[in-house]
Amino acid sequence: MKASRLPLPRFSSPLSRDKQDTLLLLASTVLVLLPHTAHLPLWVTLLCGATLAWRALLTLLGRRMPANLVLVPLAVVAMAGVLHTYHTLLGRDAGVAMLVLLVAFKMLEMHARRDLFVVVFLCFFLVLTNFFYSQSIGTALLMLASIVALLTTQLSFQLTGAVPPLRSRLLMGAKILALAAPLAALGFVLFPRIDGPLWGLPDDAHGARSGLSDTMAPGQVSTLAQSDAPAFRVKFDGPPPAQPQLYWRGPVLGAYDGRTWSRLMPRPYRGRKAPQAVSLSVRGEARRYQITMEPSNTRWLFALEMPGALPQLSSGTAGASPELELQASAPVRERIRYDLASYVDFSLQAGDTLDNAFEWLLLPYGRNLKALAAGRRLRQDYPEPMRRVQAVLRQFATGGYSYTLEPPLLGAEAVDEFLYDTRSGFCEHYAGAFVFLMRAAGIPARVVTGYQGGELNPIDGYFTVRQSDAHAWSEVWLPRQGWVRIDPTAAVSPDRVQRGLARALPAPAPFGFEGLGRLLQPDPDSLLARVRYAIGAANNGWNQWVLNYTPQRQHALMESLQDKLFSWRSAALFALACAVLLLARKLSRQGREDPVDRLYSALCQRLGQLGLPRAPDEGPTAYAARVAGAALAPEPKAAAAEFLRRYSAWRYAPPTQPQPHGAGLPTILKELLSRVR
Repeated sequence: MKASRLPLPRFSSPLSRDKQDTLLLLASTVLVLLPHTAHLPLWVTLLCGATLAWRALLTLLGRRMPANLVLVPLAVVAMAGVLHTYHTLLGRDAGVAMLVLLVAFKMLEMHARRDLFVVVFLCFFLVLTNFFYSQSIGTALLMLASIVALLTTQLSFQLTGAVPPLRSRLLMGAKILALAAPLAALGFVLFPRIDGPLWGLPDDAHGARSGLSDTMAPGQVSTLAQSDAPAFRVKFDGPPPAQPQLYWRGPVLGAYDGRTWSRLMPRPYRGRKAPQAVSLSVRGEARRYQITMEPSNTRWLFALEMPGALPQLSSGTAGASPELELQASAPVRERIRYDLASYVDFSLQAGDTLDNAFEWLLLPYGRNLKALAAGRRLRQDYPEPMRRVQAVLRQFATGGYSYTLEPPLLGAEAVDEFLYDTRSGFCEHYAGAFVFLMRAAGIPARVVTGYQGGELNPIDGYFTVRQSDAHAWSEVWLPRQGWVRIDPTAAVSPDRVQRGLARALPAPAPFGFEGLGRLLQPDPDSLLARVRYAIGAANNGWNQWVLNYTPQRQHALMESLQDKLFSWRSAALFALACAVLLLARKLSRQGREDPVDRLYSALCQRLGQLGLPRAPDEGPTAYAARVAGAALAPEPKAAAAEFLRRYSAWRYAPPTQPQPHGAGLPTILKELLSRVR
């Protein structure tokens, strides 16, 4: 007995027009939804993919779509899943997830022509939501491709009769987009801009931002340093400082609970003694530069040590703490730019005494007793404070310590375990342990976090400071020298400060292949590095001139255009250019006009002079009938009637038939026109 086989569907026959249009709509929808898979939950992506695949299969097989008894429970379960995942149905992430599901489910509920356009317009709106998550050049190019696909789909629905090939329709969609692009660019440049978006963003629209926090625990900076995302970009007016001088100051940490460093309480609550004014003396010339800072959802502003004045922000104000930390008045939730001038040679609070020095000497009671005893021995062995500093740096350099992004986990006695057991850590381990030893040795000390270094792009001259450049160092207060920067990491790994993190650590070996790791860290002069620099310069230009086109920059541009355009010379040049364009357009039209049409226009003009002007909606046949009943001399009337008859036969002849009289028609019409007087 032979086993029976199930009949498989065959798609060898050409698809009908409706099926082709539906599949094109599905492809356009997939192109729009594809970028959202990077941030949507996996179950939403799988459900949408299964729904669209189901719709494609129904289209190919010619089956009916499911009933509402199936779709309504499915939609209810999906909305319940969104509520369970995000704990709300409002906000950016939940709203985008529901909109994506709505588009997918709508594909199974299309019963009329209007439903097709509903899906298309929902997809247009979904294109905009991609910019909630990324505003890069790549996202913009992908969205332009999505718009072309959607326009092509919309054109396909509206075409009747013979449908052009898909390539021709794609070109038509691209032409529509190209026609709209100049108007969009003009509106982007000239339309009045406001500070902030046109509508309030939901609370979760600024989540998932990476950056330095106001606390530091073992492993926290090393985790951040594994991100290659840019923190900010810097453009110096002149030659930039050397790499070892590129310390970008951020939060200053002075409170320690045995494991985590944090900022001290605000000054009014830090003792009863009135604080002394911050004394900063600078030497040498100021280094002027501009910082373009990425959104961080924190208030920290970074500056090259040491800034001489507060930056001016386009939105809000900037302030400085007694520790010279720069902060904005509100969290930085969009890209900002500010100008600064810093001095790399400076003295901070250089005096004989330090106000509230006890704040920078506090240590948790009963914790890290080995390190506490070691600090006290340093105070006994080295009366000079600077010699105590040098002793600890010498211990780090020669004591078998290593610099790594993957340090061992530490317990409750973190400093003791690091100094005497693991001896392996990242910058936060060395900075925290160094400050602990200095305080135990009687020297006021604190931890400074920020960024160190940066990568110069030789194409546009910008320094890119990435999250991987996150760093922690120390400051100790010495009499008559003030707060002195000490970087204990440099004692263990000098390359970290001299050449950057990538050169200080061994090349990664993805999947065990060291060669692949070297490929990911190319030589700065290699072709791959130059391509990376070019891409980085393009992205930076996009950020500077498109994403950071603020109201202030628009106002400056308008003032510049007003000064350049509204003068008699500019007005004369503009008038001359318009005249040349109009003349060129007229000449080009005359060159493209058919000689027969030109003779017809001449006949209409001549008859108008004889009192028989042609109406705008009057064709040659109706015009000939009116001329035949007019009071004209017999010869001009006969010549005009014959002219219009021949012209009508030529103009409205079917394309498949040969043109009447061929190439000799203009000569005949010209001879007839000469009789109309």
